[in-house]
Order: sequence, then C-alpha cells, then structure tokens
Amino acid sequence: MDLFEYQGKQFFAMFDIPVSPGEAVTTVDAAVAAADRIGYPVVVKAQVMVGGRGKAGGVKLASTTEEAREHATNILGLDIKGHIVEVLWIEKASDIAEEYYASFTLDRAAKKHLGMLSAQGGVEIESVAETDPDAIAKIWIDPVDGLTEEDARRWVSGARLNPDATEGAVDILVKLYRAYTEGDADLAEINPLILTPEGKVHALDAKVTLDDNAAFRHDWDEFASTQVRDEREQAAHEKGLQYVGLDGNVGIIANGAGLAMSTLDVVNQAGGAPANFLDIGGGANADVMAGALEVINNDPKVRSIFINIFGGITRGEEVANGIVQALGRVTLNSPIVIRLDGTNADQGREILAAHESETLISKPTMLEAAQAAVELANR
Repeated sequence: MDLFEYQGKQFFAMFDIPVSPGEAVTTVDAAVAAADRIGYPVVVKAQVMVGGRGKAGGVKLASTTEEAREHATNILGLDIKGHIVEVLWIEKASDIAEEYYASFTLDRAAKKHLGMLSAQGGVEIESVAETDPDAIAKIWIDPVDGLTEEDARRWVSGARLNPDATEGAVDILVKLYRAYTEGDADLAEINPLILTPEGKVHALDAKVTLDDNAAFRHDWDEFASTQVRDEREQAAHEKGLQYVGLDGNVGIIANGAGLAMSTLDVVNQAGGAPANFLDIGGGANADVMAGALEVINNDPKVRSIFINIFGGITRGEEVANGIVQALGRVTLNSPIVIRLDGTNADQGREILAAHESETLISKPTMLEAAQAAVELANR
C-alpha cells in the first residue's frame, strides 16, 4: 500500500519524526483557509503517487492569500504523468541549508534490513547511485539486533553529513527505523531530509509503502480508502483478490503469488504479453473463480485467459468443479486455456474434458498452455 506524501507524514508523526505542519485539502477555498491558518509563506503541493511533481508545476510557494488561491486553482485537476491531482497538501514553508536522503527497505538477498543515507538529497537516489555511488552510505541491520544510536552515529559519519546535522539526523534515523519496523513498512524514505539554518533536522518529504499482509495489526482503513486503483484493480480489491493490472492481452489466473509470477514469465517466453497478475490464493472454489473471471472478463484488452492451477491442499477435482460452476455464472468474452496439475489432477482433467470446446481448452503443461493462450490472443 503506497501512501501519499501527506499520509506518509502522518505516519512519521506517529513515531515522533519531525515534519512540517500542514493540512490536506480537496478544494481551492479549503486550500486558502488552510494557508491562512498555517501562516505564510506556505508550499502548495500536489498529492500524486509519482515523481516529478515540481517539474510538472505541482509544487508552488505562496507568500500571500492571493498566491495560495492562484496556485491551488492551477494545481487541482492538473495531470501529472497520467495522475490527476485531487488532493493538495498545504505546508508551512521551510528554510533549507542542506538536503539529505534517508531510507529503509528490505534486502531480501541478505535477509537484513537495508538503510541508505546520503548527503546528496532532494534528487532521485537512482541518479546519485549511477553518477556517484560512493555518495550513498549503506548499512545492513539484523532484525534481531535492530538499529542502535551508536550504529546510527557511525552511519551518519560515514555519509559525511554536516556535523551540525549529526544529532538531529541520528535521532530521526533511529525513529525512522522504528517506524519502518514497528509500522510494518516495506519502504520508509525521506527525500529530502533537511538541515535548517538554525541547525534543526526534519523530514520535508515522505515516501512510505506499507505491507498489506500486516494490515490486521493496524488501523489502516483511512489509508486504504484513498488508494489509487484503476477499475480492474478496484473490482478485484472488492472481491478480495490480489490483482495488478498490466498492458498485455493474455489474462492470468493462478493460485499462489509464486505460480502467478511464473505464469507471467512463461507467457512472455511464449511470445505473449500478460494483461494482469491475479493470485486467487489457496482456494479455487466456484465463488473465487467466478470473481476472478469477472474481473478479467471486464478488461477490454484481454483476448484469451490462461488459468494455471497447481493443486496442493486443494484437490484437482474441486478446482475443476469450481471452474465449471464459475463458467456457468460468467458470460465470457475470451477463450480459456486451463493447465491443472498437482493433487488429483487426473480426476480434475477428466471433469474439464467433458466441457472442452473451442473456447475451453485444457493443456497438460504450463508451457503448452501458455503457447495456446498466446496463439488465441493473437488471432
């Protein structure tokens, strides 16, 4: 779950990370009222989940009520790389002496948390990594040990931050790590982390991705309600399906994230282009399968559907019966290719065989099924 900047700052504030005071608004009048309350100068910021807001005219400084109204009018409804601005963050403007970068994420290969810190902030960290990789100080943290203040102090020294920023940076890094771990985030990033002329350090921006799998431990309903999803993703979300829309023409349904990813790969290998990632999880009963088919069927780009199921605890005949029953509920626009394997797969294939036609095809292997689905999609 990706958060807007203002939500990221609200998240940071829960862990006492200093952020600039501000208000989220959705109308021009509310933006002006917020700016008047906060006190000028303020920064009017577009809230979109994409970079390059400043270059697109989505971040403006306002020194008066008239400027706040002008900027809010111009930014609301602005199209920034395909994202329409519907929310503004009105923030007290900050004096900046220096800009830094700080983040935590997971290094899966190392099985440790990875922290990155740089004295070059305010720009894309990818650019820094490409042009001056030594400018990024990295630290790998064992989840059992955590990040101590002493660790953070050595890290700040290694990143060659201004000595005036040391105490403030150490304090924020320890809190940011706590936000990242206790807050169940996949990413917690501050860019820029600023040093003011008065020697104070605080977060001027926030980029946070929360781990959906940990939602049961938190009250994230307000964050979830503002998630930006296309129509396909929203329909899948309402049905409790794990779905990501893509740009191809072969619809994908699989049980398990790993199998779904492998299915995308094999469709590419067969010369096709997946239209989506859709993981129905461990169950493949009629209700789940019907919901998945409805979501994919409503995508006008889909020309064929590849159902790839490996039966484990769920037996093959149950999967086959679920598919057959689902087909009776959904009027399909595209032919289906099914690959069924695993527990009781033979019984499942026998059930499917009785219903096969030009628009319902069963194949024994994943590659053969992918090839058939790609061929159908390209007709």
